[in-house]
Amino acid sequence: MHRNDWHYPTSIRAGAGRVNELADACRVTGIQRPLLITDSFLGSTDMIARAVEDCRSQLGHCGLFDRVKGNPTGTNVAEGLHAYRTGGYDGVIAF
Repeated sequence: MHRNDWHYPTSIRAGAGRVNELADACRVTGIQRPLLITDSFLGSTDMIARAVEDCRSQLGHCGLFDRVKGNPTGTNVAEGLHAYRTGGYDGVIAF
C-alpha cells in the first residue's frame, strides 16, 4: 500500500502502519490532549485500542469518542462536541 500525506486544509495521513505515527503527528501540531473520534465499529477494533493506548503512553492522555454515525445528525455532532469540551481536549483525530 502507498503512503500519502495531504495538507489541505488539514493534514491527512494514509497508508499501512501510519497509525503508529499518531503521537508524533500530535506533537508536530501541538496537540497534547487528543480526542480520537470514530464510529462504534472501528472503536471496537484492536487498531483503535492500540492507537489510544500508544497516545496515552506517549502523550499522557487520549480520549475516545466512538459514537459517530455514518450520516451524523445534529444531535450526534453535538454529543461529540460536548465530549470534546468537557474532556479538556485540545485536538481531534478522526478515523
